[in-house]
Amino acid sequence: MSDTQLSIKNALLSAAMLGLAACSQETPQTLITIADARVNKAQHIDLGEPGDSVGDILTFDQPLLDEDMQVIGNNSGKCIRTLVEHSFQCQWTLTFDNGSIQVAGREFDQETSTLSIVGGTGKYSGITGEMESTNNNDGTFTQTLRYWIRR
Repeated sequence: MSDTQLSIKNALLSAAMLGLAACSQETPQTLITIADARVNKAQHIDLGEPGDSVGDILTFDQPLLDEDMQVIGNNSGKCIRTLVEHSFQCQWTLTFDNGSIQVAGREFDQETSTLSIVGGTGKYSGITGEMESTNNNDGTFTQTLRYWIRR
């Protein structure tokens, strides 16, 4: 490799490293939503052994609220029971007028769960990050999304 080629390669590598460092220093955006499971309660599909058992399915399609409890969209998805009286494996979509956010991961029955933001549409196209979902024990779930949008 010539000195010129080596210099160009080193310059490109340095620029890439600076770009990665700049990206890693970005402050994530935060969005807090409330999934209102008091309305249109989740439907439980009992499979296998009667009662709570591995493989049972939950489906839901509920209002999505802001912190002032005003409707801002829709919270819709499905979960499969993976550990009895403990957790489900879930995938759902938060839908807004200007786009949607898809999340997936383990949802604990009582504890705070951390799920991956796996994609988005519209305003949220290119989204990455994670969502904490907390069961408020009143039929609502607080969902705190910390995310970046890469374009």
